[in-house]
Amino acid sequence: MDEIMDSNKYRIRLRKVTLGIIGLLFAFLLVGVYKFTKIRMQTYDNLTEALQNTMNVSVLNLENNELRILPQEIGQLRNLEVLYLHNNQLRILPKEIGGQLESLELLDLSNNGLRTLPQEIGQLRNLEVLYLHNNQLRTLPKEIGQLRNLRILDLSDVIPGYYVAMGLSLKLDSFNQLRTLPKEIGQLVNLEVLYLHNNQLRTLPKEIGQLRNLKTLHLENNRLRTLPQEIGQLRNLEVLVLENNELTTLPQEIGQLRNLKTLHLLNNRLRTLPKEIRQLQNLRTLYLTGYLSNRNKLSSQEEREIQELLPKCAIE
Repeated sequence: MDEIMDSNKYRIRLRKVTLGIIGLLFAFLLVGVYKFTKIRMQTYDNLTEALQNTMNVSVLNLENNELRILPQEIGQLRNLEVLYLHNNQLRILPKEIGGQLESLELLDLSNNGLRTLPQEIGQLRNLEVLYLHNNQLRTLPKEIGQLRNLRILDLSDVIPGYYVAMGLSLKLDSFNQLRTLPKEIGQLVNLEVLYLHNNQLRTLPKEIGQLRNLKTLHLENNRLRTLPQEIGQLRNLEVLVLENNELTTLPQEIGQLRNLKTLHLLNNRLRTLPKEIRQLQNLRTLYLTGYLSNRNKLSSQEEREIQELLPKCAIE
């Protein structure tokens, strides 16, 4: 009798364990279905459908749609976190894109025909990534400085390499042609990456030195003749690209960029390098071909002298 009782207890216990395992598997399945359903609910590539489910949309992808305008109703997507609008034909943005999309973290407006940005762009307080390359911007609103959480800002025109390789002519007015930066750019204190290449910048505001978290700065293919002394305040800068400008001198403060690893100076009008360059002991690559105004190549003696100043650096 005792053996039968023990056998029954064992079967009951085994059944409970089996049911428990099945329950766990079913729970995991439900969680998986929920997550999958949630992703499907939150990601849209159709504007009409998105506006019919305004509270469920977290990602909206409207790339390559030949859009010319955005409806004001875009501002109803209060939970939107990612908005892809690249490769369209937008000329203007509704003010609602800045005034109401408070959850937005990434905004891609590249490859459009934007000539201006609304002042309300500064209200995107949670924005971390802003792509604006290949537009027709001439100026930026000062409100851009209110994007305090911005980490990546791309204002370049990014001319496709195959145009250059094939010798094809370009209409420069089809790309960004920024001539100045607002001083409010210095308020982007969390900015880590700033692309400003292929514009018409002649000077930089001294406030650029306030970007203490900046790690990468691209300024190639502009018309810069000088750099502000405040450039030396970018203590976390690791990559500085200055090729194809009109620089005649570098400020002594360039030597304060102690974390700089890569420096591009190709094709400028420099006659010499400041002696403070020797302070860049973390520099690993220095691009100098064509940096001198009167010739395209360093003499062996000059290269040797620079190499002595920067023994850990490869000179290209």
